[in-house]
Amino acid sequence: MSRINLLPWRDVQRARRSRQLVGVTIGSWVFAGLLVLGAYQYIEIRKDLQNSRNAFLRAEIDALEEEIKEIEALKQRRDRLISRMDIIQGLQQNRTELVRIIDDLVRLLPEGVYLTSMNKRNDAMVINGRAQSNARVSAFMRNLEGSEWFHDPKLDVINVVNDDTGRVSAFTLQIRHAGKLKADDRRQPG
Repeated sequence: MSRINLLPWRDVQRARRSRQLVGVTIGSWVFAGLLVLGAYQYIEIRKDLQNSRNAFLRAEIDALEEEIKEIEALKQRRDRLISRMDIIQGLQQNRTELVRIIDDLVRLLPEGVYLTSMNKRNDAMVINGRAQSNARVSAFMRNLEGSEWFHDPKLDVINVVNDDTGRVSAFTLQIRHAGKLKADDRRQPG
């Protein structure tokens, strides 16, 4: 007799293929899940590493900014000190010039004229004083014009006022002071 297999072999094969498909699908899903989990962990590790680098860089930047602030403060302090030194040097250099100005003004004052105040800014000077008469103010201006150290006297104000000595002329003059080089140039003809 011949052997005839009457079992539904196609159903068995279909069931086996269906189980294989389910196994492969589950395996694929598990593999994909593990792959996604691994990628997530890798990204988290890289992110943590980058965050630690950023924190380090932020700390270094903050430290450098503090140093920059200190340097700026030191530069400002240095500039203030240099400015003070320049002022002191200017005063040291002009000390003899101021003595000469006062000495020359006293020498040029005619009898009956006295000064009440004097302001000097660069080479311009404003002199306030009192005189017994307007003629004495004119004599003082002529003396200033003839001086090698002073030039361009201009009378701003002259008023007759009463003070302890009687009626006097209060005046305000503007003159220009020729520095040493300018005075030397004025002496030479040409």
